[in-house]
Parts: sequence; C-alpha cells; structure tokens
Amino acid sequence: MPELPEVETIRRQLSPKLLGRTITAAWAFDSPKFDEASLAVGTTITSLRRRGKYLLVELSSPETAASELVIHLGMTGRLTVTPPTTGDEPGTTAVEAADRHLRARWSFEDGSTLRFHDVRRFGRVAVVRSGHYEQLPTLASLGPEPDDEAFDAEHLRSAVNGGRRHVKTVLLSQRTVAGVGNIYADEALWRSGVDPRARRLTRVAALRLRDAVREVIAQGIASGGTTLRDYRDADGNRGTNQDQLDCYGRQGEPCHRCGTTIVHAVVDARSTSWCPHCQRR
Repeated sequence: MPELPEVETIRRQLSPKLLGRTITAAWAFDSPKFDEASLAVGTTITSLRRRGKYLLVELSSPETAASELVIHLGMTGRLTVTPPTTGDEPGTTAVEAADRHLRARWSFEDGSTLRFHDVRRFGRVAVVRSGHYEQLPTLASLGPEPDDEAFDAEHLRSAVNGGRRHVKTVLLSQRTVAGVGNIYADEALWRSGVDPRARRLTRVAALRLRDAVREVIAQGIASGGTTLRDYRDADGNRGTNQDQLDCYGRQGEPCHRCGTTIVHAVVDARSTSWCPHCQRR
C-alpha cells in the first residue's frame, strides 16, 4: 500500500502539472467509492496537499464554496496525467473500455486528463467541503504528521504506554502519527532498536523511535518511495527506497547492523520483521 513517502512523491510530481487547471469533464467507474469524481466538474485546482496517505486537491468555483477532491490510493492505486489527444487516437469511451483498471478520470480545458487506476479497487474518491471530513472518518481522526512538533517523544510514549497494544500497532493506527504503514514502521523500529511487540517505551526509546520515524519517512521521500510490486510514481517510474531497506521483507537474511538473522512473525494481523538481537524487549 502506498504510504506517506509514495503519496508525497506523487503530490510533488502532480502539483506543477495540475495547478490552475479547470476540470471540464469527469468519468467514474460504477461504484460508490468512485462516483463522486463528477462533483469536481467546473472547478479549478488551486493547490495539492497531502494528509497522511490522502491526496487533497483543493478546488475553487465561482458558484460554490471551496471544496476538496480527496483521493486515497488504497493498495494498488496509481495517478497519471495524459496529454491531449491528437484526434487520430481512440475516443474516450474506447480508451476507458480497453483500460479495465481505470476507476476515475478528470479532463481539463486543454484536453489532458488525470487518470486514477486501481487494480484491486481498495482506493477511494470523494469531494467534500474544504476541511470537512465527516464522511471520511479515518482522515478526520488522523494524528500529527511525522515532522509536526506535536509528534514528539512524549506523545509517542503516551500513546504506547496508555494501552495494551504492541508498539507497531500503535504506529500503524494513524491516530498516533499519520502516514506510517507496514514498511516504514518496520524500518523505524529496526533503526531505533525497539521490538515491534513491546507494549511500553522508556523516554529514551520513545525519542529514538520518534527520530527514526522521521528519518525513514524523509529517506523514503528522497528515494521517490518504495516499489515492491505495484507502486509507480506519477511519471510511471519505480521508487528506489526498496534498495535501502534494512528490515522490512528481509526475513532470513543477516541484520545489516549485527549479522543476526532477521526473523518474521504476524503481529496483530500484520506481517512483521525484526532483528532479535538489536530489537530486544
């Protein structure tokens, strides 16, 4: 599933291509998860933001209050911008019929289009009043971004020590910190030396883990995201962060820090890897 670095990479690529564009038409796959795409017709894109794993496309219109096109990529979602057709190419209906994974399309005044492909259909499209996320409870309840001041060691420690959940589950909840998924959680826990099954954090461990979350997220963005199978950026390219992973998916291989074999187990229904020597409870 695309996590914060992947969505941020896509946002940065799409922003210069979409800012100032007016949406003149839209098409959506026949599903409640995508059919709100048409509500953006007649609006102009004024900015692209990201919140956690959500892409927020801010829209303005002379007739209506400011709104946002909210896009969640799910597990296999991809966004691409295609250039205007030349007139010699297949029409829109033929293209959509041939592309069985197309879920939504937005056309602009110059004939170019923003296309949302999603093989497994776990993604989501919604148009909401700006800042009103009641119909999207996960987005509405997101915790601070990794680089926010509010995401400090005490906030992290309180989230873990205040319940009985494993620390990895707390990281993945999105209420403690927004945008961290399975890949970057495993990487941050390895980097900080924290066992993913721990249920309590000392102040020192919480500080190490907070810093590690920020570091692996920044590395992921700098590398254009992590491509293990499906993820491609908005230009169709693979990320390169998979070449720098220290822990995630490396079960059976030697730890880059101590040489101990990385182990694997399911923790709260999530596949998890860690070093039993470096990450002791």
